[in-house]
Amino acid sequence: MPKFSYDGFDIAYEERGHGRAGLDRPFVLIHGLLFARTHHFPLADALAERGNRIVLIDLLGHGESDKPPHSRHYSMEIYGRQVLALMDRLGIEEAVVGGTSLGANVTLEAANRSPERVRAMVLEMPVLERAAPVAAMLFLPLTLAYSQGAALINAGSRLIRRIPRGMGLYPDALLELLSRDAVPSAAVLHGLLTGRLAPHPEERHKLEVPALLIGHPNDLLHPFSDVEALGRELPRSELVRSDSFFELRFPPNRLSDRIADYLDEMWR
Repeated sequence: MPKFSYDGFDIAYEERGHGRAGLDRPFVLIHGLLFARTHHFPLADALAERGNRIVLIDLLGHGESDKPPHSRHYSMEIYGRQVLALMDRLGIEEAVVGGTSLGANVTLEAANRSPERVRAMVLEMPVLERAAPVAAMLFLPLTLAYSQGAALINAGSRLIRRIPRGMGLYPDALLELLSRDAVPSAAVLHGLLTGRLAPHPEERHKLEVPALLIGHPNDLLHPFSDVEALGRELPRSELVRSDSFFELRFPPNRLSDRIADYLDEMWR
């Protein structure tokens, strides 16, 4: 697994697809909170089949990347810089960037920091101001559990690591989530909880990077009202309503096809 160094730590990444007929069409695809890049393998493969070069990253504290135990190493801004650093590593001057939940927020940070390097954004289920109370209600107890019950949680994690993998991508992803070490998990959550969720709405209003927004109803952590508001804030955005969280998890389907069409439009 290739890795690159960022701030003294190793960050893992991989690529799928090589672009269309010699044309470099990079799409940096970012996972959700506490998951790994494997979360996006089906979508990555579906988009690679359509002639795109897909770059998958394990953000610091996730997957096969290093997992420092202190919260100072984790924030949305830091994660945005890691995405740009990966582009530097691969010699990518400009890319479409996108992700799910945490990955959507990190995409906004990368585009806000270096809009000239982000050709377009694909934002599924961003977690913004309307979701903040629910995010705190969910993740603060989890942070405390990870930090105060580390010995017990790690004992359970070691048992889960013994369960054979190979039951399918998403069951395996769930097992990986449940087998995480407690201390770095608490540090990731603590760092994100004490930092900003995303660029301020005033900054988002000025962001001219095109964006494809995907949201779904009946989700307190990713309320559709957040993605609707983001659509009003971003000057060049298109909103697609999905039926549920699970719809994009099993591509190819209408959502992955829409993303592939959008990439075609952005690279045209």
